[in-house]
Amino acid sequence: MDSTEQLIIQTLDKVRYFLQRDGGDCEFVSFKDGVVSVRMHGACQGCAYANNDIKELVEVILQEEVPGVVEVRLAE
Repeated sequence: MDSTEQLIIQTLDKVRYFLQRDGGDCEFVSFKDGVVSVRMHGACQGCAYANNDIKELVEVILQEEVPGVVEVRLAE
């Protein structure tokens, strides 16, 4: 695991609190070509608002704190 992936995971640990408050969670899956893939768990898994949480919370914070992150997507 490279230093960028480690920084992504550390940053996700900060964000997870907000998701866990509502019974959800997220897991780092991969980072390639500026795109971070995450998997949602708990109440977030299958939730109609999961993509909004990814774009408006997770993506914004990762872009601010991790150089090279251009997008966050739900893992398939």
